[in-house]
Amino acid sequence: MVTNVGSLGRTGVADFVLQRVSAVVLTLFGLCVGGWFALNPEPTHAAFVAWFTAPAMSIFATLALAALAVHAWIGMWTVGTDYFRPHYFGRFATLARGVWLGGTALLTFVYVAWGLAIVWRLT
Repeated sequence: MVTNVGSLGRTGVADFVLQRVSAVVLTLFGLCVGGWFALNPEPTHAAFVAWFTAPAMSIFATLALAALAVHAWIGMWTVGTDYFRPHYFGRFATLARGVWLGGTALLTFVYVAWGLAIVWRLT
């Protein structure tokens, strides 16, 4: 059996399922927020903050943030492994892919930390 060293233990099926589940969570979150705005034709900042700081909504926002991070990571990992190849980058392909994935991991971490600070600072 041949294993992919760059897979970090994931399989294509696991990535596929995680990508779809995270998309469903993000869709539900978007519908929830969009529904709130649809049901509140004249929203105020205070009303939005009161709704968004409810414990259930804070937990849902955290779940959506985690889903966004998973979705983005799998997508960017796929782009990095598909397009940063010796055919395009020559002998620098491995370095370019490492920089791409490292930058993606760093930005994903920063965005999740920032999002968590925003969501939980409001409560």
